[in-house]
Amino acid sequence: MKYSYLSLFFILLSCFQFTTCFAQDKKIEDKVEALLAKMTLKEKIGQMNQLNGRMPSEKLYQQIRNGEVGSILNAENPELVNQLQKIAKEESTLGIPLVIARDVIHGFKTIFPIPLGQAASFDPEIVEIGSQIAAREAYEKGIRWTFAPMMDIARDSRWGRIAESFGEDTYLSEIMAVAMVKGFQGKDLSNPASIAACAKHFIAYGAAEGGRDYNLTNITQRQLRNFYLPPFEKAIREAGCATLMTSFNANDGIPASGNEFLLRTVLRKEWGFDGVVVTDYNSIRDMVRIGFSEDNKDAAMKAANAGVDMEMASGTYLQNMEALIAEGKVEQKTIDDAVRNILRLKYRLGLFENPYVNLKVKSSIYSENHLQAAKKAAEESFVLLKNKNNLLPLKNTIKTIAIIGPMADASHDQMGTWAFDGEKGMTQTPLKALQKQYGKDVKFIYEQGLAFSRDNNKTNFSKAIEVAKQADVVLLFLGEEAILSGEAHSLAEINLKGAQSQLLEELSKTRKPVVTMIMAGRALTIEKETALSDAVLYLWHPGTMGGPAVADILFGKAVPSGKLPITFPKYAGQIPVYYNHDKIGRPAKKTEILLNDIPLEAKQSSLGTTSYYLDAAFDNLFDFGYGLSYTTFEYSNLSLSTDVLSKSDILTVTVDLKNTGKFQANEVVQLYTSDLVGSIARPIKELKDFRRINLKPGESKKVAFKLPVSKLAFWNINNIQTVEPGKFTLMVGGNSYDVLQKDFTVAP
Repeated sequence: MKYSYLSLFFILLSCFQFTTCFAQDKKIEDKVEALLAKMTLKEKIGQMNQLNGRMPSEKLYQQIRNGEVGSILNAENPELVNQLQKIAKEESTLGIPLVIARDVIHGFKTIFPIPLGQAASFDPEIVEIGSQIAAREAYEKGIRWTFAPMMDIARDSRWGRIAESFGEDTYLSEIMAVAMVKGFQGKDLSNPASIAACAKHFIAYGAAEGGRDYNLTNITQRQLRNFYLPPFEKAIREAGCATLMTSFNANDGIPASGNEFLLRTVLRKEWGFDGVVVTDYNSIRDMVRIGFSEDNKDAAMKAANAGVDMEMASGTYLQNMEALIAEGKVEQKTIDDAVRNILRLKYRLGLFENPYVNLKVKSSIYSENHLQAAKKAAEESFVLLKNKNNLLPLKNTIKTIAIIGPMADASHDQMGTWAFDGEKGMTQTPLKALQKQYGKDVKFIYEQGLAFSRDNNKTNFSKAIEVAKQADVVLLFLGEEAILSGEAHSLAEINLKGAQSQLLEELSKTRKPVVTMIMAGRALTIEKETALSDAVLYLWHPGTMGGPAVADILFGKAVPSGKLPITFPKYAGQIPVYYNHDKIGRPAKKTEILLNDIPLEAKQSSLGTTSYYLDAAFDNLFDFGYGLSYTTFEYSNLSLSTDVLSKSDILTVTVDLKNTGKFQANEVVQLYTSDLVGSIARPIKELKDFRRINLKPGESKKVAFKLPVSKLAFWNINNIQTVEPGKFTLMVGGNSYDVLQKDFTVAP
């Protein structure tokens, strides 16, 4: 075989990089072993202990001196970080630095949209850039480890932590998780502005029964393999995620922090993970409450033997591990392996050489490029759900606009959940941004109407109605406060709280066009509100730059392109509802009788023997992948390179996309497949790829996908991952239901 000089160059470069990485890894392993050999048992156990540093005390300082702490949570300023590191480096026997950790979830100071909103962008680039910026800002304050991304598959919007997720789809979660890990960690963990990411929560936490946080799950191993584990595997094997966090829940009766099969067989043996496994806060002690462990000592034994390297906050290792080893209930090798993983992380982070924060470095926090990146992310996250008579973008003939609602100027709540270090004083709200950017040409009249999202006081409704009557259009900002979503904030009903719906109802009676914008951390049941509005724009919690992003979207300087990463139900009683559910034997035909059609004293009947709710009709409010634009797109000429493939083939898919409207805009072209027959029931369809395509008015483009047949693999009836031969349907469109489709076959 002949190679060009360029080919030879890249081959040699690859060999050099591999050799260099191998040499670096060996060097680190040698350092780990040398340090491990010097450590006492107590010092080893100390490395497995993570404590909260929010309120530091002399007790904590002494524990660090004694070598009893491996990591600190929530050291909230760089001066404190340096103080703690100085004690660890200069006053402990071995001088092992601490890993300073913090929940940096969707931004540090510059807050980006919540992860669910970022997923709506279908743009991994903005996710990676956002986590790069978060890492850079956090690094300046001494933070070297974050507990993100959360890649739990979430199909229930009653669960408050759905806000931290990338939604209901496995493939979209894989793509976004990989992007976020790469952004946080960069190419080298020891480089300035790189921090260790953490894949969480392992596993199935997003499937908590009833959407109640911390609750049990009963996901089968096959379901884990097909839907819940892939984002974790991708984050670890493709992006090199440095750490992993166990979840609070017990699945099939086994708490995650005590699940040896998941932590040793799947994570270590199958995936080759050599990073740190840390528990969630106090979750080892929670195993006692669950009834999986007799007491804290028993819980510490089960967690260590299962493969948990470091425990967060609960202290059971420090209190019990020496006795457990003396009693032969935990092997010395188990402790050594855990400490190897922890020391390896610290060497990879460069902490031994560079533990301190440089207090003199010029800060990048809130720099212009950070703010503009956050603004772009917000713009791409917004989902246009309705736009009657093309009300949006607002026309230049509009001279007076009423701004109403509790979320129009909610600088704190706009940041959303898990924005610990965000500052409301730096948040740019829609009210302020609209006044600043467009106030010279448009008269804005503001009346809050309700003081906050849960407010039931209708005293100011009359003022809001009078303001609306004076305006050409009403901009109504509704939603939920940041505190209503996130950890421990589950809801039984996911409707708009307080008197928000009544406010919209009264405003609609003015006959003025109403643009309803919703800031929320989840999908809300807004069927009534959508019907009452002329346009609906879903903003999620958009972060620091949400205001300027809203302003530019409303006036057409930017065009909405977001697509829903979760299905919107009409009623909470429909949950769980998600697009990629397995096929069933009696799906609804959508011609069945409904509740109000049943005659009085009707004879007992099964009413059609299909699967549907008598009182909820058949369709979701909005389907996965749905999202409108200010323009329109036409799909045509779906073509497959062949209709018969082998398991090793790659299918080329093309479709013509045309912008048939008046605005240059992005369209998220989505590719789905359906496995028509399998050894187990298969999903009705599954997202396999997507492209963001930008087109000018009238412009057409042939969009091409390369679909390896290997992407059709699943864990089958024998719990083997394979592509089963048979017939498939391929679908391409702008959402999960409005698609073009063609069939193909995978040969045996």
